[in-house]
Amino acid sequence: MSAALIHPSAVVEDGAEIGEGARIGPFCHVGPKVVLGEGAELVSHVVLAGNTRIGARTRIYPFASIGHPPQDLKYRGEETTLTIGAECTIREGVTMNPGTAGGGSETVVGDRCTFLANSHVGHDCRVGSNVVFSNNVMLAGHCSVGDFAILGGGAAVIQFARVGAHAFVGGLSGLENDCIPYGMVLGNRAYLSGLNIIGLQRRGFAREDIHTLRRAYRLLFAPEGTLMERVEDVAAEFESHAAVSEILAFIRAGGKRSICTPREVPTPTSAA
Repeated sequence: MSAALIHPSAVVEDGAEIGEGARIGPFCHVGPKVVLGEGAELVSHVVLAGNTRIGARTRIYPFASIGHPPQDLKYRGEETTLTIGAECTIREGVTMNPGTAGGGSETVVGDRCTFLANSHVGHDCRVGSNVVFSNNVMLAGHCSVGDFAILGGGAAVIQFARVGAHAFVGGLSGLENDCIPYGMVLGNRAYLSGLNIIGLQRRGFAREDIHTLRRAYRLLFAPEGTLMERVEDVAAEFESHAAVSEILAFIRAGGKRSICTPREVPTPTSAA
């Protein structure tokens, strides 16, 4: 692989590690503790700071601010990290922060993720691989997002919330609770509106698996009993199905937020 190409107007501080074949465009600034992987590209006006590691072939567009101190008033300058995987696309104005001592000291983003313009990844977050953030998505601190999840434009996720793998968060949704794997949430104060069927179809899930997930979903969010009682009922009936087991494990693991549930349908009343 060829040597890195660094534009004369870029500033790369002593100590930074620049991989072979990397490209650093005009007016970029790379801090002394940054590691930029092989074949990665900073298009122009990109700033990389802190203990930040960028994976191979990741491409970052103008005015992205990656690795600056976390937006947490408890942060006191401790050494923390931000790690971004390979082959990610980070568009204009994206911001990502490293961790804090109180949250595990690291923020981690997986491979092949896409972050569209002005989206944000807060401190101590864990984002899986093949995740898509549309424009202006806001992920608060301490959140987790599973593989293949998609967050629509302007969605906001409260701190400590979890978004399961293959889930879909609708545009302009405000997610205050955990979204199960394969789930779809919508609304200003988001509610569970069903399964992410279109996403499952696009990713090649078998028709039979989708039907099984639908049956399990109906049982899991039926009105009878408590959620944990229904979890055990669904586990007994679908114990051999991997996707259903993933949902049940997510619910059992719990977190600091409740599980996002379907919106209650108002009971019809007769006219007086």
